[in-house]
Amino acid sequence: MCMKLPALFLSLAALPLCAAPPVIGNNEPSGDPLPDYGKGYLTFYLDNDLFGGHDRDYTNGARLSWISENRDPAEFGAFQNIMRRFSGDNESFPAFQKITGFNDLTKVRYNYGLSLTQLMYTPEDPLPYGQPLNQRRYAGWLALGFSLHVKDDKILNSTEFTIGMTGPNSFAENTQDFIHDIRDIQKFNGWKNQIPNELTADLSFVQKRRADFIKWNYGAFRVDGLTEWGGRLGTFRTSAHVGGFFRAGYNLPPDFSDPRLSDTAYSHRYFDTNDVYVSNWSVYFLGGVTGRLVGYDATLDGPLFSDFKTGNTKEPLVGEIFAGAGIRYRDVEFSYVHTWQTEEYRQQVDGANFGSVAIRVKF
Repeated sequence: MCMKLPALFLSLAALPLCAAPPVIGNNEPSGDPLPDYGKGYLTFYLDNDLFGGHDRDYTNGARLSWISENRDPAEFGAFQNIMRRFSGDNESFPAFQKITGFNDLTKVRYNYGLSLTQLMYTPEDPLPYGQPLNQRRYAGWLALGFSLHVKDDKILNSTEFTIGMTGPNSFAENTQDFIHDIRDIQKFNGWKNQIPNELTADLSFVQKRRADFIKWNYGAFRVDGLTEWGGRLGTFRTSAHVGGFFRAGYNLPPDFSDPRLSDTAYSHRYFDTNDVYVSNWSVYFLGGVTGRLVGYDATLDGPLFSDFKTGNTKEPLVGEIFAGAGIRYRDVEFSYVHTWQTEEYRQQVDGANFGSVAIRVKF
């Protein structure tokens, strides 16, 4: 089964390469489901609690995301045109546009993206072949995402639709066993008790705004940041969040890319497209906070359409604080962020403590 996992990742990650080029005429949208892939950013995210000295609860997350450069809506496939109705520009639902819309459509730019995400959760005790009492239920999730991103020099709206699978078909057990074999780490024996297979569908929306009140330049040294709010509605997770983060450093990369694996984690060029890199090198530090209201979580409440009890009682409010650093050389960037999270369920002894690695490459 382990051999099936790399093949699955490669085949799904290659979807943007296989999409047929759109046929466009008279500024009419493409009739293809997906547009051609073109140039863009490829980002790999990896979360793991071994960075915090643990192997429990939210134990691992991996995400491969690709996002295009700025594109004209005429190049969109049919799916992107559907997603645009939730983007918050002036052609979206009028009531939604008042909250998320843009003042000048001539300055609006569009990007679309694809993502592949896998999350896994385990109890603290790896030895029992049954589910340990009062510990996190074994759970995995594998999902493919389609996204649209709309931005000007102040606002970024990101919408992503994900379709995924919980249970053994998420290949979480295979992934963990593969990694533990490589590192010669004790395997977890109770994966037969994980939440069952179920198809999931989720729609996420996130808005980021430039926090100009903390923007400061002194030569090549800069400080900037953003505020963020968003929501997610789906059969894997339903939640809402608010937060933000700041960066400080030398020749800050001109973007507000997600520093961690999130619902809509992609790499984004800076909203002000006239800004350029001062030099080939960037070094920076960052820090931030997030507060989340959780209405439903399949890994804690059990799959929506299955009569399955996880043994966990979800905490409705979860807080996070994070800090890290990054370095960029030309079109390649590496960052590490550490997160301290409050308890996600009542039986949890301590909050999660994990690290996030992000590697970004521009093509």
